Amino acid sequence: MVPRDAVSAQPPRALDWPALMRLGLHQLGLTPDVFWALTPAELQLVVGPSQGQGPLLAGGLADLMAAYPDPQRPKEREHE
Repeated sequence: MVPRDAVSAQPPRALDWPALMRLGLHQLGLTPDVFWALTPAELQLVVGPSQGQGPLLAGGLADLMAAYPDPQRPKEREHE
């Protein structure tokens, strides 16, 4: 079960079917049967990578950690 606070309050974005059809049928030259046989993920692979931001990789994480280091905690006293 997904925690309630993990679910986005934003509704999922609807697919822009007219734009996808123009892209697939006119720009890519797919036939209708090929276009409709594709899943949205397959169509995205045909189109290529989006201009959006990619996943955060180890190098990017290291850069973020260097730019925003965690504050150091005072060492706890050992029990005598």
